Amino acid sequence: MKVVILAGGYGSRLSEYTDVIPKPMIKIGGEPIIKHIMNIYSQYGFKDFFIALGYKGEVIKNYFLNYKSINSDFTVNLKDGNLKFHNNNQDDWNVTLVDTGVDTQTGGRLLNISEYLDDSPFMMTYGDGLSNVNLYKLLEFHKKHGKLATVTAVQAIPRFGLVELDDHKVKSFSEKPKAKDSWINGGFFVFEKEVIKYLKDKYTVLEKEPLENLAAQEELCAYKHYDFWQCMDTKRDKDYLEEMVRQDNIPWVNLRT
Repeated sequence: MKVVILAGGYGSRLSEYTDVIPKPMIKIGGEPIIKHIMNIYSQYGFKDFFIALGYKGEVIKNYFLNYKSINSDFTVNLKDGNLKFHNNNQDDWNVTLVDTGVDTQTGGRLLNISEYLDDSPFMMTYGDGLSNVNLYKLLEFHKKHGKLATVTAVQAIPRFGLVELDDHKVKSFSEKPKAKDSWINGGFFVFEKEVIKYLKDKYTVLEKEPLENLAAQEELCAYKHYDFWQCMDTKRDKDYLEEMVRQDNIPWVNLRT
């Protein structure tokens, strides 16, 4: 199954990094977050990736062009340029990199990449979110409901703690509780190819008319994911993910064990 990753946004809320590199190349635990995302899919055997590029897309292109040397030790003969790789990286991924335009919106990026897709269902996510969502169960859910699109819904986590009051007395205090009845778009979509017909042009925002129309036509399902999900939208998010790695608390790896 093909996997589309949207990796072309400006990442303006992480400008301390994205002035130099695109958001998906920001490192978590020494590896670009896009590699962490691809590892999530790879653990389930989904290894055919299509990356929609935009802002500073050449940085991502150069990373994958030099992927083997970046992720392996090697010896180079400076006379003839012969390379000998040691402890070779074992990632057997097929990666297609597509320029979809610097100012293109999310739906437009998917539209521009659609020529590389066949008529089979495909997965799609954003280049800044990590999760331990079970992709087998997500796909099974999508097939069972028979709709054109499935989105992984995750529970919103308020930025600040929740204080429940009775007059001036604190009845309960919860630091960043999950809102039980509040769900947000967590990415990790499954789409039928017919979804492309809902995309008009490069200015189409996937999360507006296309998904709104699919929902109105009862062609959009939500797979509820109650466990780990975290986007990297701000430096605070990045630092949180870094701290998880530092503590060896990495719920998005070894998902099938």
